[in-house]
Amino acid sequence: MQHILIIDDDRVTCLILRRVLEQQGYTVTVAPNGQAGIELAQSINPALVICDWMMPVMDGIEVCRRLRADPSLSTTFFILLTSRGDIEDRIEGLNAGADEFLSKPIDANELKARVRAGLRLYQLNQDLRQLNFALKKETQRLEQERAEAADYVRSILPAPIEKAPCTIRSRFVPSSQLGGDCFDYFWITPERLAIYLLDVSGHGLKAALSSVQILQVFRSRGLGVDYQDPKAVLEALNALFAMEEHDYQYFTIWYGVYEPAKKELVYACAGHPPALLITTDKPSQPPTVQPLKTRGLPIGMFAEGRYGCDRISIPIHSTLYLFSDGIFELPQPDGEIWGLPAFTESLQHFHAQGQPQLDAILDKSKTACTTAEFMDDLSLLQVHFTPDST
Repeated sequence: MQHILIIDDDRVTCLILRRVLEQQGYTVTVAPNGQAGIELAQSINPALVICDWMMPVMDGIEVCRRLRADPSLSTTFFILLTSRGDIEDRIEGLNAGADEFLSKPIDANELKARVRAGLRLYQLNQDLRQLNFALKKETQRLEQERAEAADYVRSILPAPIEKAPCTIRSRFVPSSQLGGDCFDYFWITPERLAIYLLDVSGHGLKAALSSVQILQVFRSRGLGVDYQDPKAVLEALNALFAMEEHDYQYFTIWYGVYEPAKKELVYACAGHPPALLITTDKPSQPPTVQPLKTRGLPIGMFAEGRYGCDRISIPIHSTLYLFSDGIFELPQPDGEIWGLPAFTESLQHFHAQGQPQLDAILDKSKTACTTAEFMDDLSLLQVHFTPDST
């Protein structure tokens, strides 16, 4: 049975209260003054306290304030026993933290009703605290799983390339929800380098695992097509990952093949943001930005989806950027998003000052983001074509 603490210097009042409450089956403890009441409360942790307002040593208002300041007793239901009836007195008691008032002389039926109501509220509060604790533990568990999944995705991503014919550096920033970003680059033959970045729909472990599955298909050469042909690669992916067979998930991808001997890039796109090729032809002129994108729906969305490809000559000292939409779809104070044009402009600005570091680019996106964390995964590839490409 729930424990009730009575704090009152009037022995007759304590006797009456104790008898009525014990007849109801409650466990009752009595303290003769406020200081003793606080010490007992800290010892027995009562569900409900009935405390007289006017007492020597420490009055009921101060007792209430001190119990409310104790985290272990802050949810204890507190009834202030008083003969005062003025509204100002009630306000003072409520401001101190009292939950209810019981007027003198005490009516037994009113006492029983207010105690029953108070204990119901106390129990509801305890149930809510337990639920919040369970939710906190579950949130911590899910956060740990998210962090482990992000670490795994990060561990299987490719290492940087630091030598000719191009340097490739990357960043992967998982969001608070974890998404489906993934990227890779590999030599198909000694003469041709494949580069791609993909983004699976949705968030959470399912999206992350799907992106890893696609990466493994690439690395195992499981598509059964010529990886030098971007159009064939996207068509094979679309046939293999029909969303009806993959829990209605789809993904976007940008896939390109670079041939250093010809300084040529052939590429195809499936619903993904364009790659950006930035070239500085003349020091006196601003860098040029060329979006590289072909028409095509996301992979898996429609079985009859068709994909094309395009090719472009790559000037030496130009830089190619591949990225997921998490780097520019950032909320703004006015409810709009930062957007691809703003991100493109920031890249152009960076290149006007020299070859930028990836961390500087990410810092710009973080500055543009109004939330504490990115709401979507963020992936960024920087491919710098060197003069030793021949």
